[in-house]
Amino acid sequence: MRYVTKRWAIAPALIGVMLVAAACSEDEPADGGGMGAAPAAPFGAACSDVPAEGDGSFEGMMTQPVVTAAAENPLLTALVTDLELAGLTDSLNTAENLTVFAPSNAAFEAAAAADPEGMEAMMADPTGDFADLLAYHVVDGQIAPADLAGEHESLQGGTLTVEGSGEEFTVNGTAMVVCGDVHTDNATVYIIDEVLHP
Repeated sequence: MRYVTKRWAIAPALIGVMLVAAACSEDEPADGGGMGAAPAAPFGAACSDVPAEGDGSFEGMMTQPVVTAAAENPLLTALVTDLELAGLTDSLNTAENLTVFAPSNAAFEAAAAADPEGMEAMMADPTGDFADLLAYHVVDGQIAPADLAGEHESLQGGTLTVEGSGEEFTVNGTAMVVCGDVHTDNATVYIIDEVLHP
């Protein structure tokens, strides 16, 4: 795995525009039909690492916007730090009906170890290529597990391909969903074990 340091076709300023568009989406939340049904319990081996109670618990995360909720989850602190550096926190927190394929802390550590020079180059301007990279992990609309398999256009403009069914999914062929169908106030989160690349 390596960080690609070329400029993507999308300018960082357009990410905010795309996130505003997501906020205007009329997609129904993927909670079993949008008729007030409670979401199913999150699934995956890494879900056992999430606190049973408090702000970082699944119940606690449901009451907060996605980045705020992720900040309390011990699996996602690196992602939150990176979103803050990239200037995407407010845009994601105020958008509605997003699906986030959220790399775990271990995923970011592995990516940085695999290509430290690429990471250093990208982080020289975190609101540029790095913001694009993070936006690639976000999709407009909340996607339920039953609808997860298939191709999804990211806010970065690239396409994510999800394969699998039930409680076993891969993203772009190699990234595994390790804790899926996690709900926040404005998003459905699938925690994955690799950083994705456009």
